Amino acid sequence: MPATKFICPDGNCVPIEDCLRGCPNCQRCMFLPTLRAVANSLDRQISEPTVTELIAGTRETFLKKTTDYAVDPASILYAIHGQAVHSINERHTQGEILSEERLKDDITSGQFDLFGKILDTDEGVLGDLKVTSSFKLMKALGIYKAKVDTGEVYKSGVKKGQHKFRSELRFDGVRDILDWAIQLNYYRLLLNRAGFKVNRMFIQAICRDSGLRIAAERGITKSVYVIPVYGISDLWLERYFRHKAKALRDAIQSNTLPPVCSFRERWGDRKCLGYCPARQNCPYAQALVNQKENDFDELKIPA
Repeated sequence: MPATKFICPDGNCVPIEDCLRGCPNCQRCMFLPTLRAVANSLDRQISEPTVTELIAGTRETFLKKTTDYAVDPASILYAIHGQAVHSINERHTQGEILSEERLKDDITSGQFDLFGKILDTDEGVLGDLKVTSSFKLMKALGIYKAKVDTGEVYKSGVKKGQHKFRSELRFDGVRDILDWAIQLNYYRLLLNRAGFKVNRMFIQAICRDSGLRIAAERGITKSVYVIPVYGISDLWLERYFRHKAKALRDAIQSNTLPPVCSFRERWGDRKCLGYCPARQNCPYAQALVNQKENDFDELKIPA
């Protein structure tokens, strides 16, 4: 089931229908059409598990499909931005480029963004549009910070005698685009099965914090990057998605909470603490939140 409540700026929750019908506060937190767009984006009315749902942690997807949960409308705005980018591109395909088509098989379904002559004369290019952060782009491009010895030492203070280091950007790291690659490769598989040969795959990533100092410090100097995506074995893809689909189906049929999402799916617990929409209903996420609050309380200086 989709989200059923909005989280107001004061922390209170209100049913989405009640919010759209009349704000319980003296003034809305954003324009009514924006709130309607947010509400509409939360309920896609797709029965089968989608490619993106299966790539996410099984527990996360299970909770989003079977429990009521509340979302902060402001946290959905980046997704709305992404939808706007998709709509703009779709309006300019001129009929010669396939766009926003949903394909399905007996495992899942997926809606690719663009396919056709989108980069050069090659008609078999599959493209995916992303609106993302400079942090995510930094990892996707293999950029990282390395500590470099300056050759100097501290002459006083607690670090006296220790070497001084400075941070320098490196551009030869491992590109962290596994989820994007899995997603795009399954779209490729679906297109190939539908009779369309995919020759190459690319992601066009728009940096939403482009131009800010934090982006420049991360080595992100452009507003948009075109990132190549390489092939993943069809056999591996099918086994992966069949496994994830079965785990989700079994959990829903038995109404059993799946195991905790993997470390990668949890973003090292960062997703559980502030980004998973269903974290209010996850015992693991709530335990993390409580632990963090307790740790913070211990740091407080008593009056």
